[in-house]
Amino acid sequence: MTLSIKNIWKSLCDEADELAASEPLLKSYYYCAVLQHDDFYQALAYQLSQKLASRYVDEQSLHQSFLNVYAQKPEIETHGLQDLLAYIDRDPACDTYLKPLLYFKGYLAIQSHRLAHEFWQQGRKLFALHLQSRSSKVFAVDIHPAAKLGAGLMFDHATGIVIGETAEVGNNVSMLHAVTLGGSGVVSGKRHPTIGEGVLISVGAKLLGAIDIGEGVKIGGGSVVLGSIPDGGTVVGVPARIIGSEGADLPAFSMDQYVRI
Repeated sequence: MTLSIKNIWKSLCDEADELAASEPLLKSYYYCAVLQHDDFYQALAYQLSQKLASRYVDEQSLHQSFLNVYAQKPEIETHGLQDLLAYIDRDPACDTYLKPLLYFKGYLAIQSHRLAHEFWQQGRKLFALHLQSRSSKVFAVDIHPAAKLGAGLMFDHATGIVIGETAEVGNNVSMLHAVTLGGSGVVSGKRHPTIGEGVLISVGAKLLGAIDIGEGVKIGGGSVVLGSIPDGGTVVGVPARIIGSEGADLPAFSMDQYVRI
Protein backbone atom coordinates (compact mmCIF):
# COMPACT_ATOMS: atom_id res chain seq x y z
CA MET A 1 0.00 0.00 0.00
CA THR A 2 1.40 3.39 -1.01
CA LEU A 3 2.23 5.73 1.86
CA SER A 4 0.58 9.14 1.52
CA ILE A 5 0.28 11.28 4.60
CA LYS A 6 -2.37 13.55 3.10
CA ASN A 7 -4.49 10.69 1.78
CA ILE A 8 -4.35 8.78 5.07
CA TRP A 9 -5.24 11.89 7.04
CA LYS A 10 -8.20 12.59 4.75
CA SER A 11 -9.39 9.01 5.14
CA LEU A 12 -9.11 9.29 8.92
CA CYS A 13 -11.19 12.47 8.94
CA ASP A 14 -13.80 10.97 6.60
CA GLU A 15 -14.06 7.89 8.81
CA ALA A 16 -14.40 10.04 11.94
CA ASP A 17 -17.17 12.09 10.31
CA GLU A 18 -19.03 8.96 9.25
CA LEU A 19 -18.70 7.25 12.61
CA ALA A 20 -19.69 10.38 14.51
CA ALA A 21 -22.91 10.46 12.52
CA SER A 22 -23.62 6.76 13.10
CA GLU A 23 -22.79 6.73 16.84
CA PRO A 24 -23.86 10.00 18.53
CA LEU A 25 -22.47 8.96 21.93
CA LEU A 26 -18.95 9.01 20.45
CA LYS A 27 -19.32 12.20 18.43
CA SER A 28 -17.37 14.36 20.89
CA TYR A 29 -14.65 11.71 21.15
CA TYR A 30 -14.12 11.59 17.39
CA TYR A 31 -14.04 15.37 17.28
CA CYS A 32 -11.45 15.66 20.07
CA ALA A 33 -9.32 12.75 18.86
CA VAL A 34 -9.34 13.49 15.13
CA LEU A 35 -11.48 16.25 13.67
CA GLN A 36 -10.16 19.15 15.75
CA HIS A 37 -6.60 18.53 14.54
CA ASP A 38 -4.89 19.75 11.39
CA ASP A 39 -2.85 16.66 10.57
CA PHE A 40 -1.94 13.13 11.57
CA TYR A 41 0.94 13.83 13.93
CA GLN A 42 -1.17 16.30 15.95
CA ALA A 43 -3.90 13.71 16.33
CA LEU A 44 -1.40 11.00 17.28
CA ALA A 45 0.30 13.27 19.83
CA TYR A 46 -3.10 14.10 21.31
CA GLN A 47 -4.15 10.46 21.55
CA LEU A 48 -0.91 9.38 23.22
CA SER A 49 -0.93 12.29 25.65
CA GLN A 50 -4.47 11.40 26.71
CA LYS A 51 -3.52 7.76 27.27
CA LEU A 52 -0.19 8.35 29.05
CA ALA A 53 -1.05 11.34 31.23
CA SER A 54 -1.08 10.90 34.99
CA ARG A 55 -1.56 12.96 38.13
CA TYR A 56 2.13 13.87 37.89
CA VAL A 57 2.43 14.74 34.18
CA ASP A 58 -0.65 16.33 32.63
CA GLU A 59 -2.04 15.92 29.11
CA GLN A 60 -1.05 19.38 27.88
CA SER A 61 2.59 19.02 28.90
CA LEU A 62 2.84 15.61 27.25
CA HIS A 63 1.03 16.80 24.13
CA GLN A 64 3.43 19.68 23.61
CA SER A 65 6.48 17.48 24.28
CA PHE A 66 5.26 14.96 21.73
CA LEU A 67 4.51 17.65 19.14
CA ASN A 68 8.05 18.96 19.57
CA VAL A 69 9.48 15.52 18.85
CA TYR A 70 7.37 15.06 15.72
CA ALA A 71 8.38 18.51 14.47
CA GLN A 72 12.09 17.81 15.07
CA LYS A 73 12.04 14.19 13.84
CA PRO A 74 9.47 13.83 11.03
CA GLU A 75 10.71 10.29 10.36
CA ILE A 76 9.02 9.22 13.61
CA GLU A 77 5.67 10.33 12.19
CA THR A 78 6.49 8.52 8.94
CA HIS A 79 7.25 5.32 10.84
CA GLY A 80 3.93 5.71 12.67
CA LEU A 81 2.14 5.88 9.34
CA GLN A 82 3.99 2.81 8.09
CA ASP A 83 2.88 0.98 11.23
CA LEU A 84 -0.69 2.09 10.58
CA LEU A 85 -0.53 0.64 7.06
CA ALA A 86 0.86 -2.60 8.49
CA TYR A 87 -2.30 -3.05 10.52
CA ILE A 88 -4.49 -2.37 7.49
CA ASP A 89 -2.50 -4.83 5.38
CA ARG A 90 -2.06 -7.67 7.89
CA ASP A 91 -4.91 -7.59 10.41
CA PRO A 92 -8.27 -8.82 9.02
CA ALA A 93 -9.99 -7.18 12.01
CA CYS A 94 -8.65 -3.77 10.94
CA ASP A 95 -10.86 -2.29 8.23
CA THR A 96 -10.37 1.41 8.96
CA TYR A 97 -7.43 3.71 9.63
CA LEU A 98 -9.23 4.96 12.71
CA LYS A 99 -9.19 1.69 14.65
CA PRO A 100 -5.44 1.44 15.32
CA LEU A 101 -5.16 5.13 16.14
CA LEU A 102 -7.98 5.07 18.67
CA TYR A 103 -8.34 1.50 19.90
CA PHE A 104 -5.41 -0.85 19.15
CA LYS A 105 -3.06 -0.88 22.12
CA GLY A 106 -0.34 -2.65 20.16
CA TYR A 107 -0.20 0.23 17.69
CA LEU A 108 -0.31 2.85 20.44
CA ALA A 109 2.38 1.04 22.45
CA ILE A 110 4.70 1.10 19.43
CA GLN A 111 4.13 4.83 18.97
CA SER A 112 4.69 5.45 22.68
CA HIS A 113 7.99 3.63 22.41
CA ARG A 114 9.09 5.68 19.40
CA LEU A 115 8.70 8.83 21.49
CA ALA A 116 10.33 7.32 24.58
CA HIS A 117 13.25 6.13 22.45
CA GLU A 118 13.80 9.64 21.12
CA PHE A 119 13.83 11.08 24.64
CA TRP A 120 16.30 8.34 25.63
CA GLN A 121 18.53 9.34 22.71
CA GLN A 122 18.33 12.97 23.84
CA GLY A 123 19.65 11.99 27.27
CA ARG A 124 16.27 12.45 28.97
CA LYS A 125 16.42 8.90 30.29
CA LEU A 126 14.28 9.39 33.37
CA PHE A 127 11.45 10.85 31.30
CA ALA A 128 11.85 8.02 28.78
CA LEU A 129 11.59 5.47 31.60
CA HIS A 130 8.52 7.28 32.92
CA LEU A 131 6.85 6.91 29.52
CA GLN A 132 7.84 3.23 29.41
CA SER A 133 6.27 2.70 32.82
CA ARG A 134 3.05 4.47 31.83
CA SER A 135 2.85 2.61 28.52
CA SER A 136 3.37 -0.72 30.28
CA LYS A 137 0.56 0.06 32.71
CA VAL A 138 -1.88 1.43 30.12
CA PHE A 139 -1.21 -0.92 27.18
CA ALA A 140 0.21 -4.01 28.94
CA VAL A 141 3.23 -3.83 26.61
CA ASP A 142 6.70 -3.31 28.09
CA ILE A 143 9.36 -2.01 25.70
CA HIS A 144 12.59 -0.60 27.11
CA PRO A 145 13.15 2.89 25.67
CA ALA A 146 16.67 1.97 24.51
CA ALA A 147 15.40 -0.87 22.29
CA LYS A 148 15.59 -0.16 18.55
CA LEU A 149 12.45 -0.74 16.50
CA GLY A 150 12.15 -0.60 12.71
CA ALA A 151 9.15 0.64 10.72
CA GLY A 152 6.07 -1.17 9.47
CA LEU A 153 5.55 -3.10 12.71
CA MET A 154 2.38 -4.90 13.75
CA PHE A 155 1.79 -6.17 17.29
CA ASP A 156 -1.48 -8.10 17.17
CA HIS A 157 -3.46 -8.01 20.45
CA ALA A 158 -0.08 -7.19 22.06
CA THR A 159 -0.91 -7.97 25.69
CA GLY A 160 2.20 -9.19 27.50
CA ILE A 161 4.80 -8.30 24.88
CA VAL A 162 8.18 -7.61 26.51
CA ILE A 163 11.17 -6.20 24.61
CA GLY A 164 14.47 -5.72 26.44
CA GLU A 165 16.98 -2.89 26.45
CA THR A 166 19.44 -4.10 23.78
CA ALA A 167 16.86 -5.74 21.51
CA GLU A 168 16.70 -4.68 17.86
CA VAL A 169 13.67 -5.28 15.65
CA GLY A 170 13.91 -4.83 11.88
CA ASN A 171 11.37 -3.44 9.45
CA ASN A 172 8.07 -5.14 8.67
CA VAL A 173 8.05 -7.50 11.65
CA SER A 174 4.82 -8.94 13.05
CA MET A 175 4.41 -10.40 16.51
CA LEU A 176 1.51 -11.51 18.65
CA HIS A 177 0.67 -11.29 22.33
CA ALA A 178 2.87 -12.70 25.08
CA VAL A 179 6.05 -12.55 22.97
CA THR A 180 9.29 -11.93 24.88
CA LEU A 181 12.56 -10.61 23.47
CA GLY A 182 14.52 -11.11 26.67
CA GLY A 183 17.97 -11.53 28.11
CA SER A 184 19.61 -14.65 29.38
CA GLY A 185 21.83 -14.36 32.42
CA VAL A 186 23.47 -11.40 34.11
CA VAL A 187 25.74 -10.07 31.38
CA SER A 188 26.79 -6.65 30.12
CA GLY A 189 26.64 -5.29 26.60
CA LYS A 190 24.43 -6.85 23.97
CA ARG A 191 22.13 -9.33 25.70
CA HIS A 192 18.81 -9.34 23.79
CA PRO A 193 17.76 -10.66 20.36
CA THR A 194 18.17 -8.96 16.99
CA ILE A 195 15.21 -9.60 14.67
CA GLY A 196 15.56 -9.39 10.89
CA GLU A 197 13.11 -7.99 8.36
CA GLY A 198 9.79 -9.70 7.66
CA VAL A 199 9.88 -12.03 10.68
CA LEU A 200 6.69 -13.46 12.19
CA ILE A 201 6.89 -14.22 15.93
CA SER A 202 3.81 -16.20 16.87
CA VAL A 203 1.84 -16.07 20.09
CA GLY A 204 3.71 -16.77 23.29
CA ALA A 205 7.16 -17.25 21.75
CA LYS A 206 10.17 -16.47 23.94
CA LEU A 207 13.47 -15.40 22.36
CA LEU A 208 16.28 -15.17 24.87
CA GLY A 209 19.82 -13.86 24.70
CA ALA A 210 21.99 -12.04 22.15
CA ILE A 211 20.80 -14.18 19.24
CA ASP A 212 20.27 -13.23 15.59
CA ILE A 213 16.98 -14.04 13.88
CA GLY A 214 17.40 -13.83 10.11
CA GLU A 215 15.11 -12.23 7.55
CA GLY A 216 11.82 -13.95 6.79
CA VAL A 217 11.95 -16.33 9.76
CA LYS A 218 8.73 -17.84 11.15
CA ILE A 219 8.72 -18.68 14.86
CA GLY A 220 5.94 -21.02 15.96
CA GLY A 221 3.62 -20.31 18.87
CA GLY A 222 4.99 -21.08 22.31
CA SER A 223 8.52 -21.70 21.07
CA VAL A 224 11.55 -20.95 23.22
CA VAL A 225 14.36 -19.77 20.95
CA LEU A 226 17.84 -19.87 22.47
CA GLY A 227 20.04 -19.81 19.37
CA SER A 228 20.41 -17.83 16.14
CA ILE A 229 18.21 -18.72 13.14
CA PRO A 230 19.30 -18.28 9.49
CA ASP A 231 17.27 -16.38 6.90
CA GLY A 232 13.98 -18.00 5.97
CA GLY A 233 13.99 -20.63 8.70
CA THR A 234 10.87 -22.01 10.36
CA VAL A 235 11.34 -22.94 14.01
CA VAL A 236 9.13 -24.52 16.64
CA GLY A 237 9.42 -26.23 20.00
CA VAL A 238 10.93 -26.01 23.48
CA PRO A 239 13.75 -25.51 22.91
CA ALA A 240 13.05 -24.44 19.34
CA ARG A 241 14.48 -26.35 16.40
CA ILE A 242 14.57 -25.56 12.70
CA ILE A 243 12.01 -27.68 10.85
CA GLY A 244 11.91 -26.05 7.43
CA SER A 245 12.20 -22.90 5.35
CA GLU A 246 9.76 -20.19 4.33
CA GLY A 247 11.53 -19.71 1.01
CA ALA A 248 11.21 -16.29 -0.59
CA ASP A 249 8.04 -15.31 1.31
CA LEU A 250 8.06 -12.99 4.30
CA PRO A 251 5.75 -14.56 6.89
CA ALA A 252 5.17 -11.25 8.67
CA PHE A 253 2.87 -10.26 5.81
CA SER A 254 0.77 -13.43 5.64
CA MET A 255 0.41 -13.72 9.44
CA ASP A 256 0.05 -17.48 8.98
CA GLN A 257 1.06 -18.92 12.36
CA TYR A 258 0.45 -22.50 11.30
CA VAL A 259 3.66 -24.53 11.35
CA ARG A 260 3.69 -27.58 9.12
CA ILE A 261 5.78 -30.24 10.83
